[in-house]
Amino acid sequence: QVQLVESGGGLVQPGGSLRLSCAASGNIYSIYTMGWYRQAPGKQRELVAGISSGGSTNYADSVKGRFTNSRDNAKNTVYLQMNSLQPEDTAGYYCNADLTSIATMAFNHYWGQGTQVTVSS
Repeated sequence: QVQLVESGGGLVQPGGSLRLSCAASGNIYSIYTMGWYRQAPGKQRELVAGISSGGSTNYADSVKGRFTNSRDNAKNTVYLQMNSLQPEDTAGYYCNADLTSIATMAFNHYWGQGTQVTVSS
């Protein structure tokens, strides 16, 4: 079994910062891309940031310059540092990993359970 467990969400005032973490565990053979998506009420889930196993990153235009995606391959963990948060960043944030599990040796997408980020004064 493979699990992705997020942490670090919460309530923050506009202009504040939060750091999300997502740790992958279980029978993992190899992890490729890891990233973060978010979904606000009534809206579709959207890509926030992604990072390859080599460290190449991509970001949604709305978060460029404010969010930083990083990973620790030794810990199978991805991080999202979010600065200058605004009310429109309020959403459930979901970790995603593209990986191959030892059990199946098949490439699959895995999702975390999500963590809520609320930006409000």
